[in-house]
Amino acid sequence: PTPSAPPPASGGTVGTAEENEVLRLTNAERAKGGCQPLKHDAQLRAAAFGHSDDMAKQGYFDHTSKDGRSFMDRIRAAGFSGGNAFAENIAFGQPSPASVVEGWMNSAGHRANIMNCRYNLIGVGVAKNSQGRIYWTQDFAAK
Repeated sequence: PTPSAPPPASGGTVGTAEENEVLRLTNAERAKGGCQPLKHDAQLRAAAFGHSDDMAKQGYFDHTSKDGRSFMDRIRAAGFSGGNAFAENIAFGQPSPASVVEGWMNSAGHRANIMNCRYNLIGVGVAKNSQGRIYWTQDFAAK
């Protein structure tokens, strides 16, 4: 069963305030490299939140779910169709949106995903485990 995502922020936007701060900081980094801002996509956000929530509840940290699903499996299961390029960034333990984006920018592979100008859509999912440790997921797509 897919966990239910918390309700989106008011005003018809996608994601929580914390998730949207990750998006804002990610787009600020992209702007430095001449990339267009990413748009928060509801289906990608559902896939990202589902993965963060699953990792938090089941106590693992991996791009492959415990049930063997890849990030592409999760994106398609969330109803996202089309697209021609995809990537996923995950992290855990960082206490804030600023610290997780800084960590990703200091890691070559994660930075490459953030700075890939082909991507125009993103889903950001943030979930806490019972000890309050935060799991972060970014799912990127080009559509």
